[in-house]
Amino acid sequence: MTFVFATAEDAEEAFYEAIGRSDLDTLMSVWADDEEIVCIHPTGQRLSGATAIRESWQNIFATNPSFNVRVTHQVRWESVLIAVHSIVETLCLGDDPSQHGPMLSTNVFIRGANGWRLLSRHTSAAADALGDDTAAFEPHSSSRHTLH
Repeated sequence: MTFVFATAEDAEEAFYEAIGRSDLDTLMSVWADDEEIVCIHPTGQRLSGATAIRESWQNIFATNPSFNVRVTHQVRWESVLIAVHSIVETLCLGDDPSQHGPMLSTNVFIRGANGWRLLSRHTSAAADALGDDTAAFEPHSSSRHTLH
């Protein structure tokens, strides 16, 4: 299954929709076709390469078959060939309405012959000092910058 993402935002949206459906194939189609791709989960484990990343998401989906990620407070830097998105994620697991997080994520996308693809993703828990008060993120909500 090959998708062509016209923008980095399209690729990111497909990534989070795939998480919401526990759709491993679609999630992996968002990643760049490069053995140097990197994913760092909130646990701090650094995964490199499509095989390691696929196995980690397969394990995540096996233990959490139903969860959604709410993305807020986006700051984006973009150029012709690269885009960096700094976002805040909040997780909802299964039918449980309580929210988990916030998590801070940086998604790096590259543009190639097949459109935009995810090259690197780094997610970590927000500092305890932030607690549930995401107001600290408000000044940067939906900001966009151009890389020069």
